Amino acid sequence: MPSRKFRAIIFDIGRVLIKVDVSRAMAGLSTGLKLTPQETWSAIEKDPLWPDWQEGRMSPQDWHLHLTKRLGGSLTFEQFTEVWNRALVPEPIQSDQFLERLSRDFRLALLSNTDPIHMSHAEERFSFFGFFPTRIYSFRVGASKPDPLIYREALRACKVPAAEAIYIDDVPAYAEAADRLGMTGVVFQNPEQLQSDLRNLGVGLD
Repeated sequence: MPSRKFRAIIFDIGRVLIKVDVSRAMAGLSTGLKLTPQETWSAIEKDPLWPDWQEGRMSPQDWHLHLTKRLGGSLTFEQFTEVWNRALVPEPIQSDQFLERLSRDFRLALLSNTDPIHMSHAEERFSFFGFFPTRIYSFRVGASKPDPLIYREALRACKVPAAEAIYIDDVPAYAEAADRLGMTGVVFQNPEQLQSDLRNLGVGLD
C-alpha cells in the first residue's frame, strides 16, 4: 500500500468520461463545402484562432461567424451548435456507480481543454457531472493543458497540494505535465485499466 495519502482525483473529460467522435460533427459541418470532413477538422484544429476559442477569448457566436467566413457554409448559429455537439457521443465511458464510489472518499474535479458550446451541452446531457463539484475548463481559466496554470487552478479549487492529487488523462503529455507539478498522473486507456491503476495507488474501490 503506497504511503501517499490522496485527497483529490481530477479527471479529464474527453475520451476519459465522454466518448469523442469528431467525424460525427465534421460530417455535418462539411456539408455543402468543398472540403472533406477530415480536411474540415484539420482546418479547424490548425486555425490560428483555435486557442482563443478554447481559452475563452471568443464567444460561441464569434466562433460560428469566424468559421462560416473562413470555411463557407450556411448553418445558422443554432444549427452550428447542434452539429458541433455531435462530436460528444451520448454514452458515457465511466459508470455512475464507479464515480459515486470515488466521490465518497475523494474530492472529484474536472480539468479539460474545452469550449462553452460543448460544456453547456454536456453538463445538461450527462448525469455524472453531479459527482464533480469542481470544474476547471480552459475557456474559463484562459489557459490550456499542458500550461501549468490550469493544473494549479484545479489544485487551488480542490484545496489540496499537488502531492495529494491524482490526475487522469488519455493524453500522455498532459498526464506528464501533472507529474512535473508534483501530482500523480495516470494515463487512461480503458475503465478496467484505470480501476487497476487506482487500486495500485491505494484508492479503495470496494
